Amino acid sequence: MISKCLFPVAGYGTRFLPATKAMPKEILPIVNKPLVQYAVEEASEAGIQDIGFVTGRGKRAIEDHFDISYELEHQIAGTGKEDNLKGIRNLIENHRFAFTRQNEMKGLGHAILTGRNLIGDNPFGVILADDFCVAGDNDDGVMAQMVKLYNQFRCSIVAIEEVPEDETHKYGVIEGETMKDGLYRITDMVEKPPKDQAPSNLAIIGRYILTPDIFDILERTKPGKGGEIQITDALLEQAKNGCVLAYQFRGRRFDCGSIDGFVEATNHVYENVYRRGERNL
Repeated sequence: MISKCLFPVAGYGTRFLPATKAMPKEILPIVNKPLVQYAVEEASEAGIQDIGFVTGRGKRAIEDHFDISYELEHQIAGTGKEDNLKGIRNLIENHRFAFTRQNEMKGLGHAILTGRNLIGDNPFGVILADDFCVAGDNDDGVMAQMVKLYNQFRCSIVAIEEVPEDETHKYGVIEGETMKDGLYRITDMVEKPPKDQAPSNLAIIGRYILTPDIFDILERTKPGKGGEIQITDALLEQAKNGCVLAYQFRGRRFDCGSIDGFVEATNHVYENVYRRGERNL
């Protein structure tokens, strides 16, 4: 049922300046593969074939990465270096890629609304590439876990994790009724609340499955926190009029929008994947 996934990648990545002055943060490598490729592979594992990017100025490298590089491939043809391109070639050959531009940075809700022409009247996934997620042993990836839930409940779903109480101001935070272990029906959502106003310490991370009525809600959603159109505000309206679930996923998340999280993710992949011989990541 979920065949499309949207990747909002128009942000400036200012926390990584000067590296991101001329290079999208989503192209920054975790060992030898860019963040955005890991994200697309997670969508692919979930059975999603239509990949949509909401891009911006200076993001052309993302389009180029998911295209054939004839000159490069000619130069390494017949050498062992060809193996290093197997993963990206597989993605290019087995998925459809589409791109649209977000001309102004007006928040995640606005970015998702900008991608409406890529999604149409379909339920869809959303992955924020700088939330780098690693599945637990013998577990599906986070998006695959959420697709299974969507097939059961047929409503919007957000991924959540517990965060320290003094970090709730960095996230959208939910309050909900427990349906079963790790699954909640959302009753309230607050965008980046201070510690003393947070309804819980269950924070939304960059994985969503959204039903297409979210677009009509976003069109009438007024700017919220920070003067931006917040997806949490739209989801709260959806929750009040129907059902939105919060899922405490199995796995580990690294905040690669921060320097510390990016280094932690790099070390994790280097020690647990690359050094063990899986060099063609």
